[in-house]
Amino acid sequence: MDFICNIAKGRGVEFYHRVKQSDPTGSALLVVALAATGLAGDGVLQDADTLAAILSGSSNEVTNDGYARKALVAADLAAWAPDDANDRVDLDIPDQTWNNVLAGDGWAKLMVCYRPAPASPDSDVVPISGHDFLVTPDGTHIVAQIDAAGFLRAA
Repeated sequence: MDFICNIAKGRGVEFYHRVKQSDPTGSALLVVALAATGLAGDGVLQDADTLAAILSGSSNEVTNDGYARKALVAADLAAWAPDDANDRVDLDIPDQTWNNVLAGDGWAKLMVCYRPAPASPDSDVVPISGHDFLVTPDGTHIVAQIDAAGFLRAA
C-alpha cells in the first residue's frame, strides 16, 4: 500500500465490515484506476475526502476501452478477523482483472474506495487507499493484485 487517505484513517476496517455485512444494502468497495497523465502527487490524493475531489483536480480516471470501475460487494470479500498475535487487522480484496484493455491512457494508480449505495455520486464515495499501478494497456488483460499482504493494515 502506498497510502491510506486521511478521511479513512481509523475507518478502513469499518468500511470493509459494512460492505461485508451489506449494511447498507448495495454498499461496495470500488477499485478505480487513475491515469498517469496529470496525476496529482500522493500527498494531494491522500488529502481528498471524496472520489469527486480526486477527479476534480488534475487527476483523471482512465478512459480506455475495456476499463470499468470494479465494485466489490459482500460476496466478493473474505471474512476477516483481527490478528491478535500481531495486534493488527489485515484486509485483502481479490485480484482484479480487466479484459482486453485497449491502448489509450497509461495507468498509474489504483484507488480503493467505499461506495455507500449503488447510485452514490462520486461526491459520496470515500477514498480509502491508493496503490501504485503502472500499466500501459495494449489490448491484453490487466490483472491487479493490490498488495500480497492486503490492501489495508490497521494497527
